[in-house]
Amino acid sequence: MANALFDAGREGFLAGDIAWDTDDIRCCLVRGYTFSSSHTVLSDVTGASGVVVQSSSAFSSKTTTGGVADAADVLFSAVPAGSAITSVIIYKEGAGDSTRKLIAYIDTGTGLPITPTGADITVAWSNGANKIFKL
Repeated sequence: MANALFDAGREGFLAGDIAWDTDDIRCCLVRGYTFSSSHTVLSDVTGASGVVVQSSSAFSSKTTTGGVADAADVLFSAVPAGSAITSVIIYKEGAGDSTRKLIAYIDTGTGLPITPTGADITVAWSNGANKIFKL
C-alpha cells in the first residue's frame, strides 16, 4: 500500500468539518492494520485488527500553503517495545475513537516500518514539495 487520504478526510476538508490550521490534528503509531479508504473514524482501524501503539499530542506549527499540509515533526516518548509499527494515521481529535475522524494513512516513508524498543520515536515529516500531504 502507498500513502493515502481516507475518503472521510477528503469529505471533511470539502465540507468544512476539518480545518487543518485550527483543528486539533494528531497522529498515532499503528501496527496490524490494512488500509481501507471507507474507514471513517479511529474505531474502524481498531475494529479491523489495527493496534494503536501510541497517540501524539496536537500538531504544532501547522501550515496549509498551496494546499499542502505541513506541521512540526512529532515526538512519541518511550514507545513500548513490541512488534513493528507499520503505519502512521493522522486524524482529527474527538471525544473518543468513534469520533476521531481519519484523515491520512502513511506507511511509506523513511524509517517505516520501525520496531519500538522503549525509546523515543520521532515522526519527521517530508521536506519535499508535498510535505505531509497535498490536497
